[in-house]
Amino acid sequence: MLTFYDYLPSQNAWKVRLLLQHLGVPHRAVQVGIFAGEGRSPAFLAVSPAGKVPAIAFDDGRALAESNAILSFLADGTAYLPAEPFARAKVHQWLCFEQEHVEPVIGSLRYWTLTGKLARRDPALVGDKRAAALRTLALLERELATRDFIAGDAYTIADMALFAYASRAEEAGLPLAPYPNFHDWIARVQAQPGFLATVHPYAIDPLAGDELPPRTSVLAEEAALAG
Repeated sequence: MLTFYDYLPSQNAWKVRLLLQHLGVPHRAVQVGIFAGEGRSPAFLAVSPAGKVPAIAFDDGRALAESNAILSFLADGTAYLPAEPFARAKVHQWLCFEQEHVEPVIGSLRYWTLTGKLARRDPALVGDKRAAALRTLALLERELATRDFIAGDAYTIADMALFAYASRAEEAGLPLAPYPNFHDWIARVQAQPGFLATVHPYAIDPLAGDELPPRTSVLAEEAALAG
């Protein structure tokens, strides 16, 4: 039985939840109290070396962390990850793009906004992330003017990964009205059979808005956002 280590407000964990639902994979879900420090326990670090969610583990002792690595593993041999080498590489191109240009900017801004931390962040840092997020949305708008899905004509794990945080841009204070192609892509993803519409707010975790001691805050925030 596959064990899925989850933190409900994390959109990185949502990606894996979505694919598990698409595939109908039997699994056991274990919630990790990231802001309670559970991500830094020796038992969890043995599964996810950086203490991040999501992660998966098998009864034979194998474990895998990082959301996009998990997506690639679970989707192998399915319609969500092409077998043809170049098409497969294009999916991985966009998985890399998501972790560099979507999650660290839109994901961080959204988290800070929803947990009340935005006003406590360096305005220059916030401004830089906002500018980078708008560049990302403009790029996606341009790319999605030429095809229905980000890596080609078919819905893949690249769309799942990008959707997780990019589709929530308005919650980060970023308007989507200027990006009609991107907006139409959101609707196409939401129309996929088995789409997982449930999103869990950070408000369900009373610790999510707290500032942690400097030595642990980076670990905790990255565990919530960057798996």
